[in-house]
Amino acid sequence: MIYLDNAATTFPKPKSVINKMVDCMTRYCANPGRSSHTMAIEGAKLIYETRELVAQLFNFDDPLRVIFTYNATDSLNMAIKGFLQSGDHVITTSMEHNSVLRPIHQLKTIGVENTIIQCNEEGLININDIEMAIKGNTKLIVTTHVSNLTGSIFPIKEIGKLCKKYNVSYLVDAAQSAGVLDIDMKECNIDMLAAPGHKGLLGPQGTGVLLVGKNVDLQQLKEGGTGSESSNLNQPNFYPDKLESGTPNLPGIAGLNAGIKYILSEGIKSIYSHEKKLLDLLIDELSKNAKIEIYGPKDKSMRCCVLPLNIKGIDSSELAFILDSKYNIAVRPGLHCAPLAHKSIKTQSIGAIRLSVGPFTKRQEIIYAINALNEISKGI
Repeated sequence: MIYLDNAATTFPKPKSVINKMVDCMTRYCANPGRSSHTMAIEGAKLIYETRELVAQLFNFDDPLRVIFTYNATDSLNMAIKGFLQSGDHVITTSMEHNSVLRPIHQLKTIGVENTIIQCNEEGLININDIEMAIKGNTKLIVTTHVSNLTGSIFPIKEIGKLCKKYNVSYLVDAAQSAGVLDIDMKECNIDMLAAPGHKGLLGPQGTGVLLVGKNVDLQQLKEGGTGSESSNLNQPNFYPDKLESGTPNLPGIAGLNAGIKYILSEGIKSIYSHEKKLLDLLIDELSKNAKIEIYGPKDKSMRCCVLPLNIKGIDSSELAFILDSKYNIAVRPGLHCAPLAHKSIKTQSIGAIRLSVGPFTKRQEIIYAINALNEISKGI
């Protein structure tokens, strides 16, 4: 299988990730933070070390405010619903994933107002439109870093400066960029960062992180056992316990630990350079075919990770089926859980297939995919 669906989840994982998870499951997979025996203590050490690694990766000061979640959707819900209150105003964009749009839409029922900034047909945002939408009760701006549909790179540093100017908190959805692009939370004035563990961070599914800055306090969305203050019926009011109830996903966190170590060892710039070369090759070669329509920024420096396209005259789901069944190539068709993004690029009625490269994608695989798409287009 030629796997070009890394935007959904990266595959394969580094061998170190698999080995770390197996080691955890066979040696110390007890309940960290609850028991005081050797196995539990080793698990607790692993969890804290992973918090430190996440903080290091994003230049974040306090490892105890690195919250482990189940995925980016969990992180975004925790941040959006835990921060906004009735009477608040939140700004987001038309390029967002449903894991941003749906929680914000749901909060309308309790009186949270929202403004969705329309992006252009290339999936790019005009930062002036964001500034013009800021009001007296604007409490939060939420944007993606990289669109999961077009690969458009958002100017998070400039948006962060805008947030600082108007004293508005900034939440970044780093689902497609964490582990691929350098993210400095201090430099970009990011108050909260949400990321999945199973995409660019190369960990297993069922893992995610939410980094909560010191100037932000979130209301917990659930209560339960934390291993701390067990005699108190109130949820602990300190981090990370406030936002982490229940037994943690220790094997998953072990895998995430190894995934981040792999990234730090290889270097973000090296991973990005590898993926960018492959993405540029796809764009350069497929652009030569008049039957293939490519979406997203025309300026290749403004995009990364993914390439959405259609072959004129064929449904995206049918095209994905042909690539899978005849050519053994895995891609993602449809609306990609981003309906407003598709509306922005005028594909809401037809969808698109999405090719997404990863750190282990090979050049010859990209050439094979290019040849397959060109061959399919000849039969239309």
